[in-house]
Amino acid sequence: MGKVVTVIEGIDEKVFDLKKLVSYLKSKLAAGGTAKNGRIEIQGDHRTKIKKILIEEFGFKPENIVFIEEKEK
Repeated sequence: MGKVVTVIEGIDEKVFDLKKLVSYLKSKLAAGGTAKNGRIEIQGDHRTKIKKILIEEFGFKPENIVFIEEKEK
């Protein structure tokens, strides 16, 4: 069984520096992660914590954050 990864997509790279954002999230969540190909990947299931951070600290609208769960193939 593979490891769980939280993937964040759809953030405007002209507005947010994904490398800075992933670095911030990694330190807040004490987790590993990376920014590549326009998406952020954080090791582990941090959906609710990341949603709270994006809303409270970065001003994202809650209705713009959608959880999509993918099962292993």
